[in-house]
Amino acid sequence: MTIRKMLCATTGALALFVGGSALAADMLAASPPPPAQEHCKAAISTPTFGGLIKANPNPACIVMGLGDIYVGGAITGFAYTQTNAFGIPSPGGEQDRIGRVDFSNLQGWFQKADGPLQFYVHTGLYSFPSLGLPLYSSFEQTDLLFGPVPIAFGKWQINDEWSIQAGRMVTNIGSELLFTYQNLNISRGLLFNQENFINHGVQVNYASGPFAAALAVTDGLFSGELNWVTGFATYKLDDSNTIGINGSTHFSDFDASTRSPRFQFSTINSLQNSNIISVNYTYANGLWIITPYFQYTTVDRKDNYFSPIIGGETWGGALLAGYAFNENFGLAGRVEYIAQSGTRFDTLSASSLLYGPGSSAFSFTITPTYTWDRYFVRGEFATVQAYDVTPGFGFGRDGTKRSQERYLVETGFTF
Repeated sequence: MTIRKMLCATTGALALFVGGSALAADMLAASPPPPAQEHCKAAISTPTFGGLIKANPNPACIVMGLGDIYVGGAITGFAYTQTNAFGIPSPGGEQDRIGRVDFSNLQGWFQKADGPLQFYVHTGLYSFPSLGLPLYSSFEQTDLLFGPVPIAFGKWQINDEWSIQAGRMVTNIGSELLFTYQNLNISRGLLFNQENFINHGVQVNYASGPFAAALAVTDGLFSGELNWVTGFATYKLDDSNTIGINGSTHFSDFDASTRSPRFQFSTINSLQNSNIISVNYTYANGLWIITPYFQYTTVDRKDNYFSPIIGGETWGGALLAGYAFNENFGLAGRVEYIAQSGTRFDTLSASSLLYGPGSSAFSFTITPTYTWDRYFVRGEFATVQAYDVTPGFGFGRDGTKRSQERYLVETGFTF
């Protein structure tokens, strides 16, 4: 090959190389840049809100190295007066009062709600005003029940349908939620008193389309011993109608009577060894929320050194309803009835799950609610009427009264 041909070949190759590089550069320049990662777009479903007070649609979000951390909370206070306050002191020596002004919630929560590894932590003061039970201060309840961190669990989101979580979790049982702002009414009902609130355990969750379910091994009423199995299943019939079932059973007994009164404040001995099943239906459409449910509980017979303790059963039903007149004002109510098996002659040998064996009770609650953005104020009247009460197990300082009325006002905001 002559020098001239070599120069021509080299020049052609160089031109091809330069032209190809320029073409590649043009192609890269024309390609769109990779999309930037979107932050703070997760759907937040915890804590659940089931009443006229709504969850914050735009919770605070902090972008950190471990992911997007969502922050929320509730600062609420309430005042109440009631008739026939109980004479039962708390393990800390506090008395049930005829009236009080107190925090109902002073809480914050933090969560990572997307990605394969998630968590939820709920902290602060709380009060659980329940009908037919003594009502102690929020400081006393927080100290004696679950402490300042009532909920804390980690979660592994395996895929879109399956997840596993473990830690300190809200129960799967019942149709009313835990904290006041989550519910239609300020006070929890009589059926709620038969359930556990918070438990330790491991839970498997499944959700696909209209169906959702969970199964957990837990310690029941916060005993520290994993001897319960709980679960729920719900099916969304359409956009407005949902049916569900939830329940629990214990596979070994736990004797809390050998522990301190402080321990038994949350781990009630009879209820720790109970079995529960509840069925519910919810209609939520436009201005209306309607939830009827039925609940059955049973406590097994227990033999001890002195004499057998006869078990007991309760069965009850409740209807909860709320109507929003406009975007600011709504009215909620609840009626319920519950009864226990047995007779007053069984008092010395049977567990008391209500107001003594053979007792029953009816309650009525009405709660007008005003909301404005994240702020709310609501009032409430509630009454409980008990029947076939065993003396000493009823209302009043001496346990002989058969009714109680309670008037409450709660106000505050969620964020």
